[in-house]
Amino acid sequence: MTESWTVLKLLRWTADYFAGRGIDSPRLDAELLLAATLELDRVGLYLNFERPLQADELVAYREKVRRRAGREPLAYILGETEFWSLPLKVTPAVLIPRPDTELLVEEALKRLPGATRVLDVGTGSGALAIALAHERPECRVTAIDLSSTALAVAMENARLNGVGERIDFLQADLAALPAGPFALIVANPPYIPTGDLATLMPEVREFEPQLALNGGGDGLDAYRALARQAGAILAPGGWLLVEIGIGQAASVRELLAAAGLAELFISRDLAGIERVVGGRRV
Repeated sequence: MTESWTVLKLLRWTADYFAGRGIDSPRLDAELLLAATLELDRVGLYLNFERPLQADELVAYREKVRRRAGREPLAYILGETEFWSLPLKVTPAVLIPRPDTELLVEEALKRLPGATRVLDVGTGSGALAIALAHERPECRVTAIDLSSTALAVAMENARLNGVGERIDFLQADLAALPAGPFALIVANPPYIPTGDLATLMPEVREFEPQLALNGGGDGLDAYRALARQAGAILAPGGWLLVEIGIGQAASVRELLAAAGLAELFISRDLAGIERVVGGRRV
């Protein structure tokens, strides 16, 4: 007689298995993977604890568990995540948007005037561009990325969120930004020092795109490129706002100051970590 695997039994087994594999949130990950397999939400799982899985459902779920146990990020397995309360598709072509980056959206919205032009540098999944276009329908956003596959994901996300007609997606190098003037430039650039890449957690090191992570020898290459061009493409009074890595705030602030930007500021995230640096063209 074959063993019957109910929802609750599977969740308990998977949570224990994930914990043994070093997964940070074993029970939550188990629930999200099983909910996706059964096309339920997490409440639906709790209402169906005693439901046995069919053979095809077990096969599909076990494949998801295998991938997560190999430390593949949950968002890539599910194919989606959420940013700024908006749904986003994600693939290994793009960095998975983090909640910390929502602080950059908050700071941008404080400084964003009415109908104006915005530039999102290194758009990846399109998270920043889409959030800003969603909040400010009167703005026109240009979103650039060096990766054509990342741009394809971002364009799909823009359509998914109903802002595709107000975002121009361009394949462009950080070293040659589009001509302005822009009232706002935002960027969450690669900022991990090359030598630190090997120390990242497996989910990041082995699965997320190196192009979106590797910030050069000291992690500041992208900030130098942005600061070097900001004065030429920002409108008078326009802002450059960037996300930074831990311990980089002072150095990035100095780069913006040397580029002639004023009203410099540093914002901390909810954990008290310096997360956003910005400056204004006078």
